[in-house]
Amino acid sequence: MSTKKNSRKQRSNDPKMNERLEEDDRTALAGISNSPPHRKAYSYSQQLRTNTGTHHKRQHQLRKHSLDENRILSHNPKNNVYVCGTPNSSSDDEFYPYSTITATGGGVAVGSVSDHHVDYLHLSQRIGGMAVGDGGCDDDDFEKFPQQPMPEFMGSGGGVGIFRVPNRAPVNPSRPTCLELRPHPLRETQVGKFLRTIVSTETQLWAGQESGVRVWNYSDSYKPGTGVGGRAPRGDEDAAPFYESTSASPTICLIVDQGSKFVWSGHKDGKIRSWKMDQNLSDDNGFKEGLSWQAHKGPVLSMEISSYGDIWSGSEGGSIRVWPWEAVEKSMSLSLEERHMASLLVERSVIDLKSQVTINGVCNISSSDVKCLLSDNARAKVWAVGSLSFSLWDARTRDLLKVFNVDGQSQNENRADVSSSSVTSSSSSTSSAAQDQPVEDEMNIKFVSKSKKEKSQGFLQRSRNAIMGAADAVRRVATKGAGAFAEDGKRTEAIVLAGDGMIWTGSSNGLLVQWDGNGNRLQEFTHHPCGVLCFCSYGSRVWVGYVSGMVQLLDLEGNLIAGWVAHNGPVIKLVVGNGSVFSLATHGGIRGWNISSPAPIDNILRSELSDREIMYTRLESVKILVGTWNVGQGRASHDALMSWLGSAVSDVGIVVIGLQEVEMGAGFLAMSAAKETVGLEGSAIGQWWQDHIGKALDEGSTFERVGSRQLAGLMTAIWVRNTLRTHVGDLDVAAVACGLGRAIGNKGGVGLRLRVYDRIMCFVNCHLAAHLEAVNRRNADFDHIYRTMTFTRSSNMLNNAAAGVSSAAQMLRGPNASTVNPDEGKPDLAEADMVVFCGDFNYRLFGISYDEARDFVSQRSFDWLREKDQLRAEMKAGKAFQGMREALIRFPPTYKFERGKPGLGGYDSGEKKRIPAWCDRILYRDNRANPAEECSLECPVVASILQYEARMDVTESDHKPVRCKFNVDIAHVDRSLRREELGKILQSNDNIRSNLEALRFVPETSVNTNKIKLKNQDTFNLKITNKSGEDMVFFHIICEGQATINEDSVASEYHPRGSLGFPRWLEVTPAAGMIDPDQVAEITIHHEEFHTVEEFVDGVPQSWWSEDTRDKEVILLVNVRGSCSTETKTHRVNVRHCLSGNPALVDQKLSVSKKHGGSSSSHQKSTLTYH
Repeated sequence: MSTKKNSRKQRSNDPKMNERLEEDDRTALAGISNSPPHRKAYSYSQQLRTNTGTHHKRQHQLRKHSLDENRILSHNPKNNVYVCGTPNSSSDDEFYPYSTITATGGGVAVGSVSDHHVDYLHLSQRIGGMAVGDGGCDDDDFEKFPQQPMPEFMGSGGGVGIFRVPNRAPVNPSRPTCLELRPHPLRETQVGKFLRTIVSTETQLWAGQESGVRVWNYSDSYKPGTGVGGRAPRGDEDAAPFYESTSASPTICLIVDQGSKFVWSGHKDGKIRSWKMDQNLSDDNGFKEGLSWQAHKGPVLSMEISSYGDIWSGSEGGSIRVWPWEAVEKSMSLSLEERHMASLLVERSVIDLKSQVTINGVCNISSSDVKCLLSDNARAKVWAVGSLSFSLWDARTRDLLKVFNVDGQSQNENRADVSSSSVTSSSSSTSSAAQDQPVEDEMNIKFVSKSKKEKSQGFLQRSRNAIMGAADAVRRVATKGAGAFAEDGKRTEAIVLAGDGMIWTGSSNGLLVQWDGNGNRLQEFTHHPCGVLCFCSYGSRVWVGYVSGMVQLLDLEGNLIAGWVAHNGPVIKLVVGNGSVFSLATHGGIRGWNISSPAPIDNILRSELSDREIMYTRLESVKILVGTWNVGQGRASHDALMSWLGSAVSDVGIVVIGLQEVEMGAGFLAMSAAKETVGLEGSAIGQWWQDHIGKALDEGSTFERVGSRQLAGLMTAIWVRNTLRTHVGDLDVAAVACGLGRAIGNKGGVGLRLRVYDRIMCFVNCHLAAHLEAVNRRNADFDHIYRTMTFTRSSNMLNNAAAGVSSAAQMLRGPNASTVNPDEGKPDLAEADMVVFCGDFNYRLFGISYDEARDFVSQRSFDWLREKDQLRAEMKAGKAFQGMREALIRFPPTYKFERGKPGLGGYDSGEKKRIPAWCDRILYRDNRANPAEECSLECPVVASILQYEARMDVTESDHKPVRCKFNVDIAHVDRSLRREELGKILQSNDNIRSNLEALRFVPETSVNTNKIKLKNQDTFNLKITNKSGEDMVFFHIICEGQATINEDSVASEYHPRGSLGFPRWLEVTPAAGMIDPDQVAEITIHHEEFHTVEEFVDGVPQSWWSEDTRDKEVILLVNVRGSCSTETKTHRVNVRHCLSGNPALVDQKLSVSKKHGGSSSSHQKSTLTYH
């Protein structure tokens, strides 16, 4: 009987087979011809659609069974046009409506119809010389003939939803055009030099890094970088020119002191250091620090300068210390030779606030780390921020005003709340456990029942109890951790003073809270579900930076104005400087956004910069080898690894391997599930495989191992050629379990994500559900992996804390990342430029018997067998691997073999006689939305397959290893040149210049006087009038300096305090705020007694200053600007305190001195209350 008859009989007369097939399988099967393939060459004619999408009636209804199978795409390197033949389909969704060239040989003009004769015997010999023993082309043949792209099959459903390729452009269209002061460096280049924070002065941007500080001059912002081989360290080749300090302990925080012209830095070693602004810097040697002192035993986590010029610092355990400006000023006046004495003087002047509020061993403030300090310059207060509480201090007297929690409750209320919440939490946990128990019991009952029916399942039967126990443990850990996660979500991560004088805080769950100046909670709102990491405020806007990389702009009422993805990593700092808001990402990239964005200037810049695309576009080509192998818990010889990988890497830049069933014992699976819950992964056997594959790749001298990820028996790893390593990095890893309860890793996927020439590539190794009839389960496994795979840093990489991201905030980027992705909830894989899936997908051959399959394999009739491939049918139907591509399979099925038996005689001949199948596959998706797209910045990654084969000579497993070699063309941006072009556009474009000029506008204002005289306890109301009828204005009052009035009534030289703060005898309330159009703001200028003399504790002087009885004068600067003004107008107001001629004050001063002795906390407390 012929093969055709056997096939028909098998389908129609075998009811068991039909029962096992799913309905969709039978539907796909019904469309397949019964005709057996011809073994010899023949000719055919085929009609193809034109560009318009129209089509012609078929001239021949004969079914083809060779290389022209449905949806095969054949790439022509000359003109990038693809074959797309669909002789049995009329659906527009099943293929791209482009005309074609033929698979090999000459091309046909676009829109034409081709008649082409293919000698497949000759073609097969020319392409492969494929023998039964090797399953592919001989390596010598590939050296003789140039490797040409192979024909490809493409799955349906790739153009919509999460399967649509990501949008790319020369300039990102979804956000304002920005200045890339420091383009995103590869993470591996930043070890020991991660940037943690930034601050801005009038002319410079300062950054704190793990080895000290660095500074950019704004005048150099648009200059090109030094490039590879220049003076800049690796990772900074494209950054604008900058200067670095001498090596110092890691910098954690920075503050700017415009009064003394210093930048103060807090460090991990507990020291505070000073750095001179605007000094002449050179490339030769790093600039040196100035004054420094030991501030804390632990790291200096936060710093702030109060309204009176004092430096406040926070550290671990709730430690808050104040360094009086008078001591700092005295120390800075000493010479370099007296530096040690200067440090000692400052250290002895310390005011330890935690000690002052500790009575009988009980401290009134939280013992959590002081992660933020904020100076409320409007009311002369200081906020100290712990994880779940705040303490509010008087900046002048340094008295504790209030302690309250994140819910706004005072300290006493908080304690009661903690007690009640503990009871509530306990009862809810008990209730939750009671609810979950029946579900778990039901699952166990169902399972026991099923296991009795399936006694023949071997491994699963023996392992089920242990695996289910591990799954239950995973669920219990997840349930138990939910409460802690909710508590972490309340943690305060950032705080800012808004332009209208309100205080804003941001939490690790994305909650934004608005407070008044007295610590009363006013309102809360959420605009993004990721954790808040930073704020900055300018005029009528508040900028918010999130752990997702999102930046949002809000008005003062909390309404969302705009938002965009500013970085592909957490935004850890936002500062205003030079007409821009600069954002720092955790990876160290710094971008500057126009202060008025979003605005018309953004569209102009985007258009102009896009027009210059050709000037900064660079093209690269990389070959990538991807290998997959189900090793069946075995181990491979060196010869097997060389046959699989070593023989194909001579011209390869990146090697990615995926292994399945590295280890599969029940105990191992249970242990692996338990380790995953605490962030551990890997095994000794997995390490053995990596080491031996590394030897086959000549690891060390030729390739470098970049990273790996293991989930139970799944393991993937990546190697990069040393010559390419400079351009490859930022490795992230992921794992998704698809086993029992989606918790066990016997099935699932592991992934690697990395940047190659600044383009994102993801490699996913999968092991999907087994058995012929489990097609829908395999589809579901793929869908689950694709949608939920979330990439994070590898456990063997630096942790997030190294770059300034708190663990609480980072947790929000973990399991729920697919739901909080800023780009419409797209999963991570959907945002990659190239995605490669490899592994044991377990799709089988359907509608065919064991003997028929063996017969077709022996005759090398792979074209006919492909018609029986479940994966091909599911991809064509758009049910799995939507929009992904696979090269034409020209090798025998890779499953199932008897170990140690070479050749096709090794197929399973035991009792079960499993039907041979192409279980082991490699598929990919690049940036092409249609097959004709060429590599450009709009379509930056275009790949083709040069080699796709199985190594049939390897016999160590019941599967054969498969390898696929890609040629990948990559278009990327020369970011240094693009920044330079942006600078030229800003200088030359008239429209942009006029827009920038408009931003300099400041509404007209006036003050009611420019001279004020105060006597003891006097008060004067200074009025600031907004004369604009349309625009609001924002004011900030600072003190330019204080002078002493001589006997001849002439003021001596004015001396500024720290950060242009006020002298202690002067209160200005409010010193900052907003004035509506045509409104007047009244500012209280008040004299408050605050006289001290030298105080001693145990004979040690605590301060070295004493206010004399002469008249004093200060110059107040009333700085005014509009909502987004880049310039400021200033009103100068002289305030004189007339103290001379009143001898009673001198006596009072002396009596105060005798009364208060040496107490540093005896300052008179202000009786005013600020709102």
